[in-house]
Amino acid sequence: MKLTLGFSPCPNDTFIFDALVNKKIDTQGLEFDVVLEDVETLNKWSFEKKLDITKLSYPAFFQNLDKYVLLNSGAALGKGVGPLLISKHSIQLSTFNFQQATIALPGKNTTANLLFSFAYPSAKNKKHMIFSAIEESVLNEQTELGVIIHENRFTYQQKGLHKVTDLGEFWEEKMHAPIPLGGIAVKRSIDKEISLKIDGLIRKSIEFAFSNYPLITEYVKQHSQEMSEDVMRQHIELYVNNFSVDLGNNGKQAIETLYKIAATQLPVNSIQSSSELFLS
Repeated sequence: MKLTLGFSPCPNDTFIFDALVNKKIDTQGLEFDVVLEDVETLNKWSFEKKLDITKLSYPAFFQNLDKYVLLNSGAALGKGVGPLLISKHSIQLSTFNFQQATIALPGKNTTANLLFSFAYPSAKNKKHMIFSAIEESVLNEQTELGVIIHENRFTYQQKGLHKVTDLGEFWEEKMHAPIPLGGIAVKRSIDKEISLKIDGLIRKSIEFAFSNYPLITEYVKQHSQEMSEDVMRQHIELYVNNFSVDLGNNGKQAIETLYKIAATQLPVNSIQSSSELFLS
């Protein structure tokens, strides 16, 4: 059986899926047609139900609950992993006019956008662009602020940019929960037995990767060509953790908490029970 699988070219995703897509583990009769894309592209595709299995930001997933269900493995979720709000110049939060400021964000369906809106609900002048363009947007003063994700959180200081707010810390302080960034979802139309098999294979793929870490494989390197191995490892160590192996109760509760926030801001699919979010 062949299934389409989409995830980002970032080191955390390629680290997670390397063993699976390159058959370093037994895939138990399943074949995968792999597409690597920026997460906001994957988010947009979810509205079209384009892929069988896909990495999604949680706001995109919440808006497509009729189409997809969340797997227990493969998630980016944890503490200290949130997006950062940055500026070119140091600013005073107490006097800064967020209502008038222009802010670069990595897509309207991203968790970064939701977390920013949670922290700064008065900020409305948003410009959505691919995540890798945000640092330059702030440096060139096309926008006053930017919300950075992925490897940019390890490089912004080298470019002379300043952290304004750690949006993850803001979330953790207010909600007392880990930060859910993204997860792996599978079409609800796929047979449950197959979906459970996929979930188990992703878990085995992660465990295989960790068993060989700190090795950075060629698969991870080829999709992170502008990054040093040190930055790749920082990226993996920040975003791949025990929650990636299995969400567990704490991970699921954090996602449920984010769902309640999203429901106040987005046209999310309503649910009768939180169990509807997760494959079980």
